[in-house]
Amino acid sequence: MKETALTSLHTSLGAKMAEFAGYNMPIVYSSINEEHKAVRNSVGVFDVSHMGEFVLKGEKALDLIQLVTTNDAAKLTDGKVQYTCMPNTDGGIVDDLLVYRWSANEYYLVVNASNIEKDWNWIKQHNTFGVEMSNISDELSLLAVQGPNAIKTLQKLTDINLSEIPYYAFAAGKMAGLDDVIISNTGYTGAGGFEIYVWNKDARAMWDAIFEAGKEYGIVPCGLGCRDTLRMEKGFCLYGHDIDDSTSPIEAGLGWITKFTKPFVKSDYHKAIKDNGPKKKLVGFEILEKGRIPRQHFKIKDASGNEIGVVTSGTQSPSLNKAIGMGYVKTEYSAIGSEVFVEIRNQLVKATVVKTPFL
Repeated sequence: MKETALTSLHTSLGAKMAEFAGYNMPIVYSSINEEHKAVRNSVGVFDVSHMGEFVLKGEKALDLIQLVTTNDAAKLTDGKVQYTCMPNTDGGIVDDLLVYRWSANEYYLVVNASNIEKDWNWIKQHNTFGVEMSNISDELSLLAVQGPNAIKTLQKLTDINLSEIPYYAFAAGKMAGLDDVIISNTGYTGAGGFEIYVWNKDARAMWDAIFEAGKEYGIVPCGLGCRDTLRMEKGFCLYGHDIDDSTSPIEAGLGWITKFTKPFVKSDYHKAIKDNGPKKKLVGFEILEKGRIPRQHFKIKDASGNEIGVVTSGTQSPSLNKAIGMGYVKTEYSAIGSEVFVEIRNQLVKATVVKTPFL
């Protein structure tokens, strides 16, 4: 297993470690519920240094990004970030990712850890534009400082006015006495906060400074377990669960990042799905029986027991204290309020399709 620059620290802090995307990652420190609530109510820190980072440079860098991603990166200005996805040639998604614009000729792409090699090869395969590509994934550490008190914690460490960095924008400069820090108003918890990119050599110093600054707010280290429950409450897709190589962004409710103002890989296929209406849709649902939790791959059925879909994500929501899930169902069952049934331990458990985000 690969390690991040902070793996030994997590072990010393007593984190429960496990393999994730080829990395030895902290899953939980105290409890998923405690860490989850700390992020929702105050501030928590995730080591997400397993994520991948590519640099694209050159006059045609934007042309390459426009070809391989669904969103319209031409809308980006310097210092802005865009959520997007890369479609494959089979009508599915290679990965979802963030695009950072440094300048007209330089961009950062931040991709999922499990897809680093796949994404790199995919972009390289389409690079007929002479764009200079660099994979700096193993050189950078990434700390996600999330929660309503994240900004108060981090503001102590920098002269950059964090309140002036809009959502999905970033600044670069000094933080905690360290140079070359990227401070990005992004995150996948829906609780607000920032993602901090530093060189590996500076990761421990940044971690220590953040925890000292956040002490008065009860700052806690957080594992990937509560990262999953937090993103689920907000209805955020997770690659390999809610989106994958076989799902269209239109089916996944990602039409808002799928812009047909420019051609991209397989764009005609996805436009046809949008124009004709998808046959299946990703929905959120709540389980109506206590103690029944839906899990990935569980079948979704109608009242007669006919299979109408499949669960892609499921959990017990710490904030709502109820079981929630996401899954694909036939479009005729996707309306808010539709009654569906999840097959849990050979029993059909009643659920209701609800609007996302759940929280």
